[in-house]
Amino acid sequence: MLTDKKIVLTGAGSGIGLETLKILAAEPTNTILAVDKDCSRIAGFNSNVVPMEIDVSTKEAIDEIFVKADEEMGMIDIFYANAGYPYYELFDYVDWDRAERIFATNVLSPIYSYEKYRDYLGSREGHYCITVSAIGKLAMPGFTLYSATKFAMHGFQQGLRYELPKNIKLTCLYPIATDTGFFKAANEKVFEKPFPVQKPEHVAKKMVEGIEKHAKSVNPSALFTLSGVLFNILPPVKSAYLKLEKNKLKRFVEGKVRIKK
Repeated sequence: MLTDKKIVLTGAGSGIGLETLKILAAEPTNTILAVDKDCSRIAGFNSNVVPMEIDVSTKEAIDEIFVKADEEMGMIDIFYANAGYPYYELFDYVDWDRAERIFATNVLSPIYSYEKYRDYLGSREGHYCITVSAIGKLAMPGFTLYSATKFAMHGFQQGLRYELPKNIKLTCLYPIATDTGFFKAANEKVFEKPFPVQKPEHVAKKMVEGIEKHAKSVNPSALFTLSGVLFNILPPVKSAYLKLEKNKLKRFVEGKVRIKK
């Protein structure tokens, strides 16, 4: 159990972040700076939770988070860069700003947060955590830009491990599709969820356990781990799976999705 920790958690207002916040805040000796662009769901937590409503997609916002953390806690034992969002769409358009927005939140923000955290710590010990995603290892139809951001973060953590200072631990979370507001954020229109889907409570529990054990990576889905081995041994199985997901995108584009919200 994590105790007496000063923690920054981004994306704390929904999904995996909110469930993680519930676990961390249940221990009264922890203090959590809970960061989100919408903190309405964070209200009502214990006094050990300090809400901070800000969009993490800019350099200035990250700078403010470190100032606020220092004012409120005086130290950051754990910085968990969890904030991120997806698009579900056919990538058939020209839009620089749309691509820039998702990369700013999902890639540049956690990278800059690490830079700031390393500098902030100096020689003190710290623990940096990132929600990467299983889609950072296996791209999915309909999630082209989101996959690209997560592949970037997977590559970042791989390279970083060769250079990581001895005083900083690094834990990365690789959830599969999680049953949260993730899908509504991806597209306002209804679409068929990728298979399989996990509950955010399970993912958050596994991540907190991973942080406690200083695990390098956390894979909440045993099925995804098994499928990775199976796909390497039997490539036709991988092709069949991706064909099913590609057909879901085709039905979405054609307006033939027959499921309820």
